[in-house]
Amino acid sequence: MTAYSAPLADMRFVLKHVVGLQSLAKLPGFEPLEEDLLDQILEEAGKFSGNVLAPLNHSGDIEGARIENGVVRPAKGFGAAYTQWAEAGWNSVPFAPEHGGQGLPWTLATALWEMWDAANMSFTLCPVLTQAAIDVLERHGSEAQKQTYLEKLVSGEWTGTMNLTEPQSGTDLGAIRTRSVREGDHYRLKGQKIFISWGDHDMTDNIVHLVLARSPDGPARHPRLVAVHCA
Repeated sequence: MTAYSAPLADMRFVLKHVVGLQSLAKLPGFEPLEEDLLDQILEEAGKFSGNVLAPLNHSGDIEGARIENGVVRPAKGFGAAYTQWAEAGWNSVPFAPEHGGQGLPWTLATALWEMWDAANMSFTLCPVLTQAAIDVLERHGSEAQKQTYLEKLVSGEWTGTMNLTEPQSGTDLGAIRTRSVREGDHYRLKGQKIFISWGDHDMTDNIVHLVLARSPDGPARHPRLVAVHCA
């Protein structure tokens, strides 16, 4: 196993003296970002990435996921690590407090994701897809969708995916064929998606799938415009 030790000194220097993260503390909503808090967050993230995620990196590659009675089981230890991840609040760092987030700057969250990615990319793909789902719903979701999904996604109680890949196109979004057709207040989908990263697992009770599809409601000059759906 290759050990991972986060380069905390370099990260602190970049955030404080190159990026100027402390100036963000003067913006509305970021007042809690004091220097001591910044150091504590980086320190604890370094411990989690090195002590919890990194030891699963090699063993996860060797064991892999498996299908058991129709359920996808991640490699041993991933479920326990994810529970620790969610309970520690790492999933909620950059998101809005009204949905259970901590409201900290995305600049700080980016440094944390560097640690997660470096320690164990296969694990990190799960919450990073949840992060993408949260971002989409915050920006474009209806109030009903936000009320239904965001609190549980932000807390990590649920995870999310982005359904992009299709047999004939891979992830070339210009070549996707899945279509969405409006029917009343919802859409019906027609098409096929494959190879969805973390599309199934037993680490949470529910997985929210955001599906990219061609939409008849899009402007004619934007043929690649897609619709987002929750399931």
